[in-house]
Amino acid sequence: MKPKAALNGARSFWLKQLHSWHWISAAVSLVGMILFAVTGITLNHAASIPGDPVTVEQTATLPAPLLQRLASFPQETTEPVPDAVARWASEALKVEIAGKPTETTAQEVYVALAMPGGDGWVTIDRATGETLHEKTTRGWIAYLNDLHKGRNAGVVWFWFIDVFAAACVIFAVTGLGLMLLHAKGRPSTWPLAALGLLIPVVIALIFIH
Repeated sequence: MKPKAALNGARSFWLKQLHSWHWISAAVSLVGMILFAVTGITLNHAASIPGDPVTVEQTATLPAPLLQRLASFPQETTEPVPDAVARWASEALKVEIAGKPTETTAQEVYVALAMPGGDGWVTIDRATGETLHEKTTRGWIAYLNDLHKGRNAGVVWFWFIDVFAAACVIFAVTGLGLMLLHAKGRPSTWPLAALGLLIPVVIALIFIH
């Protein structure tokens, strides 16, 4: 049996380590946890939350030299538009299509512009150069809901979700460690923990079919 002093020393070490990692992970994940908790509620009640889509259209005409550049563009492809055309769209329509895949036919070039909380697209008529940009937004709640799902949010947000999830796991595991160390003086610890497990299991078994 280990001496009492050694046991107290080990307990003190683990308490210090768990407290440190617990508050660090809490600080890192705090804002994200609030965001994902709130949007969990808004997603669960999405059908009850009214949304008013707003659609904005812009038109412009592709200059003749750039229209000639499109003449040599493949008639059926998913390649991005030439860089010069993308730069023109950025200046004329304030929209970024550089590097984005297209749905190109002999008649037009179509670029989908999916985004959180909305959708958009650009079409360029290959005969006339007539260009149309349409953007639809569905409000801040739809935007935050799409961030929750990682929908059309890009690579950086994709990795943020992974880092945030890892911080939440550390927060939960260190919380469990602290519960283990403090449970002796808090008799309600394990009944409450068991209840937290039992409630979703019972709901899943009885009410989900």
